[in-house]
Amino acid sequence: MEFPTDSNLIVGMDSMDDAGVYKITDDIAIIQTVDFFTPIVDDPYWFGQIAAANALSDVYAMGGVPKTAMNIVCFPIDQMDISILRGIIQGGIDKMKEADVVLAGGHSVEDKELKYGLSVTGFIHPDRILTKRNLKFGDRLILTKPLGTGIINTAIKGGLASGEAIKFVTHFMAALNRDAAQVMEGFPVNACTDITGFGLIGHVAEMVVDSDFGIDLWSEKIPIIPEAVNYAAMGLVPAGAYKNREFRECMVNIFPSVKQTVLDILYDPQTSGGLLICVDSKSADDLLIRLKNKGMNAAIIGEVLSEPKGRIAVR
Repeated sequence: MEFPTDSNLIVGMDSMDDAGVYKITDDIAIIQTVDFFTPIVDDPYWFGQIAAANALSDVYAMGGVPKTAMNIVCFPIDQMDISILRGIIQGGIDKMKEADVVLAGGHSVEDKELKYGLSVTGFIHPDRILTKRNLKFGDRLILTKPLGTGIINTAIKGGLASGEAIKFVTHFMAALNRDAAQVMEGFPVNACTDITGFGLIGHVAEMVVDSDFGIDLWSEKIPIIPEAVNYAAMGLVPAGAYKNREFRECMVNIFPSVKQTVLDILYDPQTSGGLLICVDSKSADDLLIRLKNKGMNAAIIGEVLSEPKGRIAVR
């Protein structure tokens, strides 16, 4: 399939990046992305917050600053009270205000299944774009948020999640990746992505597939929401995790010491997850300290190696 393009499209359909990038001038490029999904929490306001944070994250992952957004709404008007939609929209608006993003408009359709999200436009200098595929040998990988949201959301749907876990994961998913993006601006970051529906291993695979590098992941260093380990041990693993594993396990070498519950979490589809930052090894410790000083449960979780090419080792 041949896609329309021109010479000013810097990042487009031929890559697996988080957003598209189009050059406007020698100093300005725009980042464009869109994301929407069905509710993952019961509270309409918090669903709006989470969906907005998730959509904005793609711009942060590319190293840019989001500026405008447009609402995307699918709503079953005959089945739900309009107050539910008002709560969702208000949640999204409040998150956009927090991010200093202007709501420019949007579009809504009547649908049997409720969905909400944003189309987002951001700005970046054409020479400062962060993509997934610019790995350098010896780089360290830093994850800025712990894993486990998909598993906890599965526990919520099954009525098995504790009130404390529900509150934590709701606020956690609604948190912007803006602080992490601002902190990494001052460091020699070579590549970046955000961890969402493909899980940690799935997104790492996008960075390394068909490349001249391999990635070593250190399972004991990876931050995980504590309740997620318990729920995974109970079998509360979403279907998406199994799909992620089926798609990418051909690229992964698992060491015998890695526990099955931890492996389930590494494939767990995340909602509004953290940034995965690939930074020069000499600066990794300093970057980690800066992220932690901003209150993030961040960690150095792996490194870029020359072998085996195009593969992931989990030890």
